[in-house]
Amino acid sequence: MKVVIIEDELASSRRLERMLNTFNYEIVASLVSVKSAIQWFQNNKHPDILFLDIHLADGLCFEIFKQVKITSPIVFTTAFSEYSIKAFDYNSISYLLKPINKNELEKSIIKANTFYKNEKELMTLKEVIENENLQVYKTEFAVRIGKKIKILKTKTIDCFYSEDNTTYLRSENSNYIINDALSSLETKLNSNQFFKVNRKFIINKESIENVTTHTNSRFKIELKNYNETIIIVSRERAKDFKIWLN
Repeated sequence: MKVVIIEDELASSRRLERMLNTFNYEIVASLVSVKSAIQWFQNNKHPDILFLDIHLADGLCFEIFKQVKITSPIVFTTAFSEYSIKAFDYNSISYLLKPINKNELEKSIIKANTFYKNEKELMTLKEVIENENLQVYKTEFAVRIGKKIKILKTKTIDCFYSEDNTTYLRSENSNYIINDALSSLETKLNSNQFFKVNRKFIINKESIENVTTHTNSRFKIELKNYNETIIIVSRERAKDFKIWLN
């Protein structure tokens, strides 16, 4: 069976690939964005099954369907909030919650092959997500530690930061490299919990130890489990930060 994976998190994508390889499935493409997916499907034979992340770096996956008619059965992969996932149950759509479980993977493949006969349900799911403004923020991140993949709950992350063109997350007193740019993380994180204080830092409200005034109407942030760099809220973000904090 030929498989295409569309997933913008490298660790999650590779973990799924390894599980699919145990079923002797052939991964013919691993894509990371709406744009790359559109180009691939316009120029290649569609696979036997498609694993599709809902929230990609350049938009919701439904943008793909506006440009190409996908004929493959689909398994949606998602880290939606618990409330949002009700939309999938309601529409009987094949989906996998991250981190993906092998037993659930088998079930989803069987389900996907029966689902896509009803294209109307796909459009219904799109409408539910868009019209009801369901949360699409991430609840987990997959990070690589050597040859292993570790799943970190978003609530355990103290901050995200950029350094030397690399993005890191801080959790459990350790720093982990991730593939997301800070700009894309803003759209994936719960804005009630996380705030981008400047060009280099996104912080978790629950991790704030102390906030003090700084020069030029700015603020200095001290986090409970991160003290490697001084974190200053930029002047441009100071007003919004005060609103967010309260």
